[in-house]
Amino acid sequence: MLYLIADYFHFEGLSNLIRYQSFRAGATMLTALVLGLIIGPRFIDMLRVRQGKGQPIREDGPQSHLAKRGTPTMGGLMILISLLVSMLVWMDLTNPFVWACLAVTGGFGAIGFLDDYDKVKKSSHAGVPARVRLAMEFVVAGIAAWLIVSQISTNLYVPFLTGRYIPLGPFYYVFAAIVIVGAGNAVNLTDGLDGLATMPVVIAAGTFAIIAYLAGRVDYATYLGIPHVPRAGELAILCAGIMGACLAFLWFNAPPAAVFMGDTGSLALGGALGAIAVAAHHEIVLAVVGGLFVLEAVSVIVQVFWFKRTGRRVFRMAPIHHHFEQLGWKESTVVIRFWIVSIVLALLGLSTLKLR
Repeated sequence: MLYLIADYFHFEGLSNLIRYQSFRAGATMLTALVLGLIIGPRFIDMLRVRQGKGQPIREDGPQSHLAKRGTPTMGGLMILISLLVSMLVWMDLTNPFVWACLAVTGGFGAIGFLDDYDKVKKSSHAGVPARVRLAMEFVVAGIAAWLIVSQISTNLYVPFLTGRYIPLGPFYYVFAAIVIVGAGNAVNLTDGLDGLATMPVVIAAGTFAIIAYLAGRVDYATYLGIPHVPRAGELAILCAGIMGACLAFLWFNAPPAAVFMGDTGSLALGGALGAIAVAAHHEIVLAVVGGLFVLEAVSVIVQVFWFKRTGRRVFRMAPIHHHFEQLGWKESTVVIRFWIVSIVLALLGLSTLKLR
């Protein structure tokens, strides 16, 4: 909004800073952070009163988690409110990428909210049936993919190789939707310990803020040999907003958590990262930067597949963060070590920008 006002009136001097993406990225991050910290306490109190028993805790999960009974969920609403408000204030609302990512963030957040609401209402961890939820996710992701692909090519670019890509043609729409849905659910599976998903999302968002900014600049993109995506730099501002909103949430989600993110937040944040990666034409790099999320999702797939085939388990418990808990690692140990893994993977993802 402020960008459009500044552009319309051709502001000069100090107010001209609003036109710079770097300034608006910092302003968006700060806005989301401050807003999240302000609304957090009252929001948590409201959730606690309305939900009563809070998020249902699985009886067959780690026994240490039973002490978390009564902790409210749907804290992702705090993230979404602070993020969406900061987006509307600072971003260029004429940019199609903004609306595509906004559709995914809001749409996936709504789907996650329905799932969380169903769990709390029924005092069950089942929630909305998986097939119904996936169908809704693909509808939202399909709309976003259509908006994004109308601005970019249908090529899948290969990291580490300059100018090498796989022309997917019409299949790219399906591929883009799969990336968005896969990212949303991978982050959702990771969100099982206090702070476990939040900081890796911050790290991934920070990494893609750099990638989106560079991809949006023809000079930097040419120098680095990465695909140039006009107007993709605006997504760096969205990434900054995600970082600010998540850091504010982490203030309240730090062990012992006063509130859980729930599917409301994890689905929305994962979907947003997926949409940003597609728009910036760095889909494969997302699998590297978000390798922790991929590992969590793969651990569940492998566990379910192997158990159905053999009746035995590969991991003591899935997702894999529970496996390490069952091995005797403290929750804080698992969380911090997974954060370290996320940082290493982010650095590896950034290395793809130059090693070509």
